[in-house]
Amino acid sequence: MKKMAFIIPPTVELLDLSGPAQVFTEAKVHGMEIEMKFYQYSDEPVSTAGLGFGKIAHFSTATLKAGDYVFVPGMDNDYVNSIPFKAEREFFNWLKECSDKGITVCSICTGAFALGHAGLLRDTECTTHWRRVEALQTQFPQARVQADILYIKSNNVYTSAGISAGIDLALAILEDLKGALFTHKAARGLVVYHRRSGTHKQQSIYLDYRNHINPQVHEVQDYMIDNLSKENSIESLASLVGMSPRNLSRVFKEKTGSTVLEYLTLLRKEYAGTMMNNPEYTIEYIASKCGFKSARQLQRILKS
Repeated sequence: MKKMAFIIPPTVELLDLSGPAQVFTEAKVHGMEIEMKFYQYSDEPVSTAGLGFGKIAHFSTATLKAGDYVFVPGMDNDYVNSIPFKAEREFFNWLKECSDKGITVCSICTGAFALGHAGLLRDTECTTHWRRVEALQTQFPQARVQADILYIKSNNVYTSAGISAGIDLALAILEDLKGALFTHKAARGLVVYHRRSGTHKQQSIYLDYRNHINPQVHEVQDYMIDNLSKENSIESLASLVGMSPRNLSRVFKEKTGSTVLEYLTLLRKEYAGTMMNNPEYTIEYIASKCGFKSARQLQRILKS
């Protein structure tokens, strides 16, 4: 069983910690077998919001193995630049040892500075909160710091931008472990429509068309995602939410900026692209599962 180990440093940013932790908590609800552990390296850590923590095990007591994950959330910038932080050599050496053993080390926001002090960012593409990109590059000149991305994996290290980007990072890791459909179910449980990868840093079929609060349109979108192989006619979708086909077409376009058919085609194209990563699936099978009339139609859509 994989372990997800979360470090709670002094002046931790709460959402940096709780966001990724909640993703894996939701994954457990959906049946994923993982063990979550929390560790500290300084007695009685307190968050930037002033919330303290109870007794937490020291990181040196952790029993981790290859394939497990360690998460280092962001901290207050003054602390990151302080002498006490930079003097945490025991912790930094431990992070390096974890990486050497095949444990994936992940950071959220300014947690990247801990990875830098551990020597994990040398010749490694990485990122952090946009306010700290320049400082990260200055302190660790051998790092290849990337700006304007949510997260990136390089050399067995994951780094992510600030605050909510930690959720995107955790969802990306979850997708690596359990696949896109499982991850989407977990994301829906969190009311988050996730970005699938770092290369989709500003765009996502699950996210970009959800910037509205119309419950009927959300219901139609959820139904299409769960029933891609069905016809999904405008008449059946309208009946599902008690609207006329004409009114649904108008409201859907108004709220999402896309027609129902355009959105359905994007969903099918996205899912088909994911399924094609499995060499056991034939193009005909993928087409049928995604609601395309033929393999030829799917191939044409994928090229468009």
